[in-house]
Amino acid sequence: MHYTGLVNRYRSRLPFAPEVRAVTLNEGNTPLIELVNIPKRAGFEGRILVKFEGLNPTGSFKDRGMTAAVTQAVHEGSKAIICASTGNTSAAAAAYAARAGITAFVLIPDGKIALGKLAQAVVHGAVVVQIQGNFDDGMRLVKEVAQTTPVAIVNSINPYRLQGQKTAAFEIIEALGRAPDYHCLPVGNAGNISAYWMGYKEATGQRATASMGGYSLEAFSNNLPKMAGYQAAGAAPFLRGGRVANPETVATAIRIGDPQSWDHAWAAQKESGGWFDECTDAEILATQRLLAEQEGVWCEPASATSLCGALRDIKSGKIVQGATVVCTLTGNGLKDPDIVIQAGLKGLVQVAAERGAVEQAIVSQLR
Repeated sequence: MHYTGLVNRYRSRLPFAPEVRAVTLNEGNTPLIELVNIPKRAGFEGRILVKFEGLNPTGSFKDRGMTAAVTQAVHEGSKAIICASTGNTSAAAAAYAARAGITAFVLIPDGKIALGKLAQAVVHGAVVVQIQGNFDDGMRLVKEVAQTTPVAIVNSINPYRLQGQKTAAFEIIEALGRAPDYHCLPVGNAGNISAYWMGYKEATGQRATASMGGYSLEAFSNNLPKMAGYQAAGAAPFLRGGRVANPETVATAIRIGDPQSWDHAWAAQKESGGWFDECTDAEILATQRLLAEQEGVWCEPASATSLCGALRDIKSGKIVQGATVVCTLTGNGLKDPDIVIQAGLKGLVQVAAERGAVEQAIVSQLR
């Protein structure tokens, strides 16, 4: 049966009537990949799985929320949408606006956005407004402009965004047959940890039936996971107890000092018995490379924060042996290849265009 996106798949679990036309790029249905080498290296006897959201149509988890937000905006008659973004939201907003035949306005911070993400917004035809400020400044301006301009905000303050993003929890339960014991996520604007918790709670103790064509899928679980949210040390308001005025981190996707889902995220942490913690940029980049080299999964830097924190908490015993751990990888490594290139192209060997030189290069690496 042809898959037609998460709004159609989970319509009975989303606030959309049957007649509402989904604006979709067939997002969702992303792989839950079990790690096989890293757990051994960590001496972990449980399971570590990564929900690779980087395989959504625009390369990040933002597509889940955007299909829902744009579907509702179009249903309400909106001709334009607007968002502030560190990159991934702008890419998703631009793509889904193009699909819907409406205009996307995106506000991005000057010089603080990965070029791959900026290129996406441009190629999809968005009107890109680069401000001399950070994401938090952009978010403030978006809310102000929307008061006097006929545009629909599609940042995570839009409740339909979280409705779309919660479906990832359903997919994880479907794959595992239950919720994991721990769910680890990067935390920037904090909408994702809030959405996952919403999804897990809705699927606990009841059947969440999703109809698509002639068959149905069921997500239900008798347990709830502990939600662990990890921030970059230079942009960690949940660890500082309040807004960070000038957030700085190489993990640009979570370079946010004033999270819009602050209250929801705290509720997820407290209700689940989970925690917040922080990782340094060096730790994040080391984990990004470890995941790529050991498991063949390349995520963008911010995404690696979830696994980085999980491995540290496994080592300390905070995450117990034998547990099932899911880490969300929010975006694809191709979003920000400059990070890898700047660190040096490890493995690149230059030789003459001769058989002997090539053979020598191969033999030297096999010794």
